[in-house]
Amino acid sequence: MSTVLHTPPKTPAPAEHDLAALAARHGLAVSGARPSLPEYVRQLWARRHFITAFATAKLTAQYSQAKLGQVWQVMTPLLNAAVYYFIFGVLLGTKHGVPDYIPFLVTGVFIWTFTQSSIMAGTRAISGNLGLVRALHFPRAALPISFCLQQLQQLMFSMGALVVILLCFGVPVSASWLLALPALFLQFTFNAGISMVMARMGAKTPDIAQLMPFVLRTWMYVSGVMWSIDKLAQKDSLPHVVKVALATNPAAVYIDLMRFALIDSFHASQLPAHVWVIAAGWALLAGVGGFIYFWKAEETYGRG
Repeated sequence: MSTVLHTPPKTPAPAEHDLAALAARHGLAVSGARPSLPEYVRQLWARRHFITAFATAKLTAQYSQAKLGQVWQVMTPLLNAAVYYFIFGVLLGTKHGVPDYIPFLVTGVFIWTFTQSSIMAGTRAISGNLGLVRALHFPRAALPISFCLQQLQQLMFSMGALVVILLCFGVPVSASWLLALPALFLQFTFNAGISMVMARMGAKTPDIAQLMPFVLRTWMYVSGVMWSIDKLAQKDSLPHVVKVALATNPAAVYIDLMRFALIDSFHASQLPAHVWVIAAGWALLAGVGGFIYFWKAEETYGRG
């Protein structure tokens, strides 16, 4: 008499959609999943105090090991301006024909440093803070934005020195100085947007941080930091398209807007046509576009 062994039927594995339905029914969600854009903005706004506190802490710690401490926040751009004055103003003669050249130069150096430092810090915002990114749950855009805010705070120290320089060289205080506020707001929005673009690129390819100093140095030389774009544009030998590209370069636009606001010898005729529209357009394009570009990769940061 033979015994027949019957293998019990296998229980079919639940389908993926059944698991998804089960998770949704119990309020579970994918860990680290990217939220919707409106929800992401809401989360970012809810952490605004963290962003400002983080920026202030980074700024305070930046020169904590130096004996002069926070004095270097002003000394560094001033020393850069002194070097540029000697090389470009004296040796190359770019100061000739430019009224109030030292205020002109120092303003350009300070405003350019704001953009340069924001982009460099943004490039390393994710790759240089992987411990924080992997340990805590927060909208990652808080990091590049906080680094831009740190650079804005540092610029405020430099602006104090700039005001002293302006007064020492006979530049009078005027109502036009108030135009510096909207100009800085537009520049901050532009810087934050570009920083978020670079933060996403730097998170995937950390080596890009080694390339950026060369890119930024080239950008600086074509942005009229040490020389007058308006004076160069008067040369007939320069193609018209090159003149337009130089004048509408976003870094040059924000630098010249600040010069127009602070230096009475820098006239509106030296600005490109519709300069405020151009400045707002660059800020909107970089700010909104950079934010969306960064948000799309939110769930990939800190992984791999």
